[in-house]
Amino acid sequence: MNYFSFLAEHGSTLLLGTVTTLKVLICATILYVIISIIFGLMRVSNNSAIQGIATVYIEFFRGTSLLVQLFWFYYVLPFFGISLEAFTAGVVAIGMNFGAYGAEIVRGGILAVPKGQWEGAHALNFSPFKRMKNIIIPQIFPIILPPVANLTVELLKATALVALVTVVDLTFEAKQINAITWLSAQCFGTALLIYYIISRFFLVPFLRWLEVLAARKVGRGKI
Repeated sequence: MNYFSFLAEHGSTLLLGTVTTLKVLICATILYVIISIIFGLMRVSNNSAIQGIATVYIEFFRGTSLLVQLFWFYYVLPFFGISLEAFTAGVVAIGMNFGAYGAEIVRGGILAVPKGQWEGAHALNFSPFKRMKNIIIPQIFPIILPPVANLTVELLKATALVALVTVVDLTFEAKQINAITWLSAQCFGTALLIYYIISRFFLVPFLRWLEVLAARKVGRGKI
């Protein structure tokens, strides 16, 4: 079977898997961004209890395997009375894992804001909430977006793991087709190409646009 015949026969199946992969990517990205902001702010809190909770969460999810976390959410939690659908388990596991890394990026971005900005906010007698909301947070986006962009690309690649908990994504469909046809080069070569296209021509340009937009918002011009 030549490659075009392979695509004609199995292309629609791989396309459906790609749609699921994109859903996992979008949902997990939204979750990890929310977690990153919340726990990143908690990490710079003056309250030692809040800071401690954030530290434990971050160190646990960064210090354990994403694959094992995924298996825990899908296979182990039901023993404690919590059953998650495969898609939900995949999104939650990836989102919480990458949220731990993102939280450290947010913390680093906050600490990288020039000292003069903090002093100016104090001089204006802003409350801690207003200081963070109006002065600090708007300035961290140009700082954190490059590492966040890299992390998001890594997240796209990590979505392939959800196939191991029966989520019918691109990797799962490629494995199923390969099991039937034994056309490994065509199956996994096509999957590889699709992941690259999503990353190179959609995800990376979008993230780059966000970096430029954030830089302009704070008057730094193009980056």
